[in-house]
Amino acid sequence: MKHLLHLLIIFSAIITVTAEADAQSRKGVSILGDSYSTFKGFMSDDRNRVWYSTVANPERTDVDKVSQTWWHKLIVDNGYRLEKNNSYSGATICNTGYSNNDYSDRSFVSRLKDLGSPDIIYIFGGTNDDWAKSPMGEFKYEGWTDSDLYSVRPAITYMLSSIRDYYPGTEITVIVNSDMREDVAEALQTAARHYGAGLVVLHDIDKRSGHPTVKGMAQIAEQIAAYERTNARR
Repeated sequence: MKHLLHLLIIFSAIITVTAEADAQSRKGVSILGDSYSTFKGFMSDDRNRVWYSTVANPERTDVDKVSQTWWHKLIVDNGYRLEKNNSYSGATICNTGYSNNDYSDRSFVSRLKDLGSPDIIYIFGGTNDDWAKSPMGEFKYEGWTDSDLYSVRPAITYMLSSIRDYYPGTEITVIVNSDMREDVAEALQTAARHYGAGLVVLHDIDKRSGHPTVKGMAQIAEQIAAYERTNARR
């Protein structure tokens, strides 16, 4: 009996170690995003404002399960693991938010260092910079000042430069929303190309109240996956 119990303990330990090793071998994904990437209870900081939750307002969205979000679908379908999701509803990339308010407490440039230790980083933002009519500024690729980060173009380049330096060897993909104002979309694309990041320009995404529906989330996941298959980034 003691021999059998000993074997069971060893077998259990082997299973545990194997499971842990398998989890560690899977690529870790972190997301730096805005409302499109939120879901209550899954943010790296519970203080981050969210748009999506298990209690959906049908006038705003039909998404009410985390499994319906674009990032959860992408992670499950590719056998990844979630490292961190640092998304914040209403957040701008730069430090200038709605009504010209200071958003340095939630901006992408303020949150970029809180992404854990990922293998893959998805950056999905710029929508609120568009909607808030944040100042565009000019492209700048070094020597950023604090005031530079209150404008869209220098904030985007600062963000990508900092992420590249802060997470060396990490795969970085920039996702550009559909229906985005041309100057903001172009700023994201120009900066992504400059820093050699992956670039997914979304199109024809189904939305409600300006946000992806269940169908829209699936379309986002599919378009990212299609880009990655075509560009052999995985």
